[in-house]
Amino acid sequence: MELVLERINKLKGDISVPGDKSISHRSLILGSIAQGETRIYNFLNSLDCLSTLECMRTLGVEIKRGSNNSIKIKGKGLYGLEEPKDILDVGNSGTAVRLLAGLISGQKFYSVLNGDDSIRKRPMKRVVEPLRLMGANIWGREDGELTPLSIKGSRLNPLCYTLPVASAQVKSALLLAGLYIKGETVIKEPLPTRDHTERMLKIMQADIKISPLEIKIRGGRELKGTDIFVPGDISSAAYFIIAASMLKGSQVIIKQVGFNPTRIGIIEILNKMGAKIDILNYQIKSNEPRADLKIEYSELKGVEIGKENIPFLIDELPLIAVLATQAQGETVVSGAKELRVKETDRIKAIVNELRKMGANIKEKEDGFIVKGPSKLHSAVCNSYNDHRIAMSLAVAALLAEGKTIIKNSECIDISFPGFEKTLQKLI
Repeated sequence: MELVLERINKLKGDISVPGDKSISHRSLILGSIAQGETRIYNFLNSLDCLSTLECMRTLGVEIKRGSNNSIKIKGKGLYGLEEPKDILDVGNSGTAVRLLAGLISGQKFYSVLNGDDSIRKRPMKRVVEPLRLMGANIWGREDGELTPLSIKGSRLNPLCYTLPVASAQVKSALLLAGLYIKGETVIKEPLPTRDHTERMLKIMQADIKISPLEIKIRGGRELKGTDIFVPGDISSAAYFIIAASMLKGSQVIIKQVGFNPTRIGIIEILNKMGAKIDILNYQIKSNEPRADLKIEYSELKGVEIGKENIPFLIDELPLIAVLATQAQGETVVSGAKELRVKETDRIKAIVNELRKMGANIKEKEDGFIVKGPSKLHSAVCNSYNDHRIAMSLAVAALLAEGKTIIKNSECIDISFPGFEKTLQKLI
């Protein structure tokens, strides 16, 4: 499928974006192993999250999809999951494969995790190694570096572990494994990462203690099912925040967006660049902050983004490259080597495609350098079957003279079904 877009003058209007992807994944997994019923509202019906849903069904959990993106889960408790009769297929979801590896390691049965071509290239040792230190029996290609992962559930042991690289997925996998351990598991982070798992464990009454850069969890306590209200995904909202910031005359309001402090790095960077963003109707629901965001056009300036910023805006970095093409001066991104092992090598992908469109952008080993402003022109662009690359190029296309074609744009449904329809509301 091809997405064809032309230059526009401005964006105007009010929109909502789909539910947060990270929270949707975690609500399915934790709701499945809680006691009683969990209801999820504003669930993200994207391909990634639906892969997690099907995996939990394959593990014997009764999950019903309702109207208006609602989900009802009949929780089975910590020890109620069943040995799957088939491979657990995570599709394109790195979140699903890593979190489920943690969950399954503490079960009493055998299972296999696998996914699509992209998943079979992504690094798994970062989660396999600490799980093995807990006593997990995990096998995989290249000694567990690559999927498929074959896991024979076992009795796990307490662990005190410092993450070598800041990773919310690895942290979450170890917390899920820790639910099945008699004793206390301690996880230390080099930098803060998104904390949706900890927040959700808290409202489900897990035995968890959270302090800066350290989480302690004691296993064996049953979780309690609850209602979970998923806010809009700030990573999805970011495409419209940045587009409105770059197009003269724009004014956009995005309603009920997640405003978790570990996810608003994009807002903080935009503020440093001179963006005009107002935070309205701030509230906390299901232990997650949310707010309406009002964005207007403003003149932007280049900025330096270092490794200390990266965990807070890892998903938005290809989009920041687009933004930097319209900012005055130089924008430098460093410490983002993690981008090379996402759905594609996102550094190489965004540099290659923006160059096609006339951007002054240079690839670094751990990021990129952009000199702006640049006048962009249309091109035939490759999405690399990566949803974040495809949507970032769609934003660039709104600024480019002529018709821009983005190939294999169906990958956008991995995280943002209805992206084009939402965009059309503002044009």
